[in-house]
Amino acid sequence: MAFRRRNPSAFSLLILLSLFAISSAKVFFEERFDDDGWESRWVKSDWKKDENMAGEWNFTSGKWNGDANNKGIQTSEDYRFYAISAEYPEFSNKDKTLVFQFSVKHEQKLDCGGGYMKLLSGEIDQKKFGGDTPYSIMFGPDICGYSTKKVHAILTYNGTNHLIKKDVPCETDQLTHVYTFILRPDATYSILIDNEEKQKGSLYEHWDLLPPKKIKDPEAKKPEDWDDKEYIADPEDKKPDGYDDIPKEIPDADAKKPEDWDDEEDGEWTSPTIPNPEYKGPWEAKKIKNPNYKGKWKAPMIDNPDFKDDPELYVFPSLRYVGIELWQVKSGTLVDNVLICDDPEYAKQLAEETWAKQKDAEKAAFEEAEKKREEEETKEDPVESDADDDEDNAEDSDHDDDSADAKTEPEADSKDEDKHDEL
Repeated sequence: MAFRRRNPSAFSLLILLSLFAISSAKVFFEERFDDDGWESRWVKSDWKKDENMAGEWNFTSGKWNGDANNKGIQTSEDYRFYAISAEYPEFSNKDKTLVFQFSVKHEQKLDCGGGYMKLLSGEIDQKKFGGDTPYSIMFGPDICGYSTKKVHAILTYNGTNHLIKKDVPCETDQLTHVYTFILRPDATYSILIDNEEKQKGSLYEHWDLLPPKKIKDPEAKKPEDWDDKEYIADPEDKKPDGYDDIPKEIPDADAKKPEDWDDEEDGEWTSPTIPNPEYKGPWEAKKIKNPNYKGKWKAPMIDNPDFKDDPELYVFPSLRYVGIELWQVKSGTLVDNVLICDDPEYAKQLAEETWAKQKDAEKAAFEEAEKKREEEETKEDPVESDADDDEDNAEDSDHDDDSADAKTEPEADSKDEDKHDEL
């Protein structure tokens, strides 16, 4: 029997290339919180300690999870500030793709608080890291009330923090989600949630890092003969004869002079007036399309003399720290699997190995926890208890009435007691 020799398929080659790309990825920082040694890698800040407002972090897998051994760090106290950071070898993302990724879970059904992280540059005192510490990138979900439920993507350029101009909604449930920010050397970016792209674009368009390339010509003037009226009065439309003679109000034909009206004392009676259904208001000619309409005039765009391009707009030359700095009204936010690298495929693979493998089991555990919580609330429901008390009081009242009748009717009393015992 002859065997046909097959060449490697394109799919196989693609897999091999992907594996090669992942193996060649440069990982600048990766924290999975998979051992008790995490505290030696992270520095808890003393920020807000003197005000007794600094919250403590717990090392835990949370109340519900897909793997009890997969732990992270979780905020543990309500109405507290949280600040913690880790250092890694300083690097620049010049000519590199920068990928910043982490997972976050809000077990507390967050009403107001953040779940974002920061990348910081240069030299900082980690024990003093707090809300006023300068940062290079701030990224992640932020929730407060009904108005704020978005993904922050704030970039610092020339000492100024710039918010993304696009609205990127964040997840608001109580399960784990993965947030990924990708910044490329061509000054484009992507924001992913759970490995799905939610927003993409250019730093030039979606942040005001630089003055606009084009501006309206301040010297331009609208031409005098520019007609920007879209509709005009129909010159053929004429006002009907007698139109202006139609009164706005007319006497009420159904009104009757009161029987007790005295003309000598009350004066001459006149009928009250009512709106005239024939009155149509001041006459106006009907509108027609203006044949000379040129559209709304706009000043032409010209090159902005204040614009100066920066080919290194995307570059952060001395990234050195990653930090979490939060204010939380209700605690319970759990952070895990923090990654800084240069390969989106590696980040995707990490999310698949962690969040994706555990999300179904975590959801099942959450639903079971919710079921138990609802059952406990039902048991402790005071409304049901009050109803039982009212029923018992009513039965006691009937029993007292029966006892009073028993003084004169002993046989009836005996029968009533039998009935009460049956109840």
